Amino acid sequence: MKILIARMNHETNTFSPVATPLSAFGLNGGKLGPSFGDDAFNDNKGMQTAMAAFIDAAEREGAQIVTPVSAAANPSGPVDAAAYDAICDAIVAATNGCDAVMLDLHGAMVAENSNDGEGDLLERVRAALPDAPIAVALDLHGNVTQKMIDNADVIVSFKTYPHVDMYETGAHAARLLFASMHGAAKPVIAWRQPPLLTHTLRSSTAEGAMMRAVDAARAAEADGMLAVSVLSGFSLADIEAPCISVVVVGNGDHAQAEAVAERIARQIWNEREDFVYRSAPLAESVAEAAALAKDAEKPVLLLDHGDNCMSGGTCDTMDLLEEALAQQLDGIVTGPLCDPQAVAALMAAGVGSTVTITIGNKVGSGAGAPRAPVAMTGVVRALTDGEYVISGPTYTGQRAHMGRAAVLDTGTVKLVVTEHTHEPWDLGVFESVGIDPRRARFLLLKSRMYCRPVFVPISAGLVECDSRGVTSSDYGLFAFKNVKRPVFPLDADAEWNPAH
Repeated sequence: MKILIARMNHETNTFSPVATPLSAFGLNGGKLGPSFGDDAFNDNKGMQTAMAAFIDAAEREGAQIVTPVSAAANPSGPVDAAAYDAICDAIVAATNGCDAVMLDLHGAMVAENSNDGEGDLLERVRAALPDAPIAVALDLHGNVTQKMIDNADVIVSFKTYPHVDMYETGAHAARLLFASMHGAAKPVIAWRQPPLLTHTLRSSTAEGAMMRAVDAARAAEADGMLAVSVLSGFSLADIEAPCISVVVVGNGDHAQAEAVAERIARQIWNEREDFVYRSAPLAESVAEAAALAKDAEKPVLLLDHGDNCMSGGTCDTMDLLEEALAQQLDGIVTGPLCDPQAVAALMAAGVGSTVTITIGNKVGSGAGAPRAPVAMTGVVRALTDGEYVISGPTYTGQRAHMGRAAVLDTGTVKLVVTEHTHEPWDLGVFESVGIDPRRARFLLLKSRMYCRPVFVPISAGLVECDSRGVTSSDYGLFAFKNVKRPVFPLDADAEWNPAH
């Protein structure tokens, strides 16, 4: 038995100015470009990715394993056409003689030459191997399309956000694939997609309507469905339907799978208002943080979800820091702020130097009016290679790379400035540059969700702050041209008939 296993992960924010060339598809920024062949195998073996689970499952089956490519990039703008073609071509070229395919995909990729990155890839793989079963693991924020449904036999998505079940999702998909190949299961797929743009901050699986939808999915699995996935979608993609989806894998009974998909989708639609996030004005959010800090013995977290690199943010908007300084907050630690020019200047100055430089607001976001870079004067406290090992629950054990990193201390604020955009996965973002984040009064992080498992336990409270970046929850900042209308909440009177 010969099994093709590959990984292609990218969540595309079509409004983001951050480029996505082939070199972006490295492992947490540590190298340029994807891994191919044996390197793709080795980069995933023993990790917590869906591809790692695929490899383990195939090894247990005694299968010959082909791993043409492993490509994962942080969210950013549309993928360069040449990069998309290189990754897809590598996968399709490896199909010859394969008996089955397992793909670790995101589900929300848009390329310069494809508005349906995963669907177009799956169509090519199906054409190359018309009789081979195809299993797909997807991110919870995938934008499902009919082409994806038509060209896969098994689809399973994450059930957690923050995502801590990547490996488990791959194991689930692999289990169904091999059960099908051994005649122990007959997967059939049904799906529904209400016209609902969800906000990422309403896709947490620990609360609200999303939690209830995932609970319903788990209950349906307990009642006999092979897999039930609720994908909140990624709404900052100007494609036809960047909407929430329910995907059900039944066992031979298509009508039963259809009924489950419709029931859960109707539940979601009836609770659609709970999938919409209403941002408070930034000044109010900062004032709330200041109030929380009074008599607090731990830092208060201010999460700048309007400029979150894990949704395609530039990590250089200064709105939140400027507002915090305007309200005279002190004891601030913030970062990572992405500004390669500032890093170069701080590196040239050297540790211990007092410098005045401009930081941030240098990458035009297209969200709101342009803002000028901010002049900051301070002492250079640290200069590093920006590397650390992640100890938190997401990408555990992997080495992270922020690019070169520098710390500028103004007396009021310590800024961690990096060459690359970087999610604060771990306390190592700060500890690797000599800062103990536990000693701050205020921690300003460019993050929505992934920071929470490690930073919430050391904090006195958390305030969500919506700056005018390309990951803002304010849909009014974005010119949607391709989304099919009506769609909620852009159209408050949108209706949905679940007949499929």
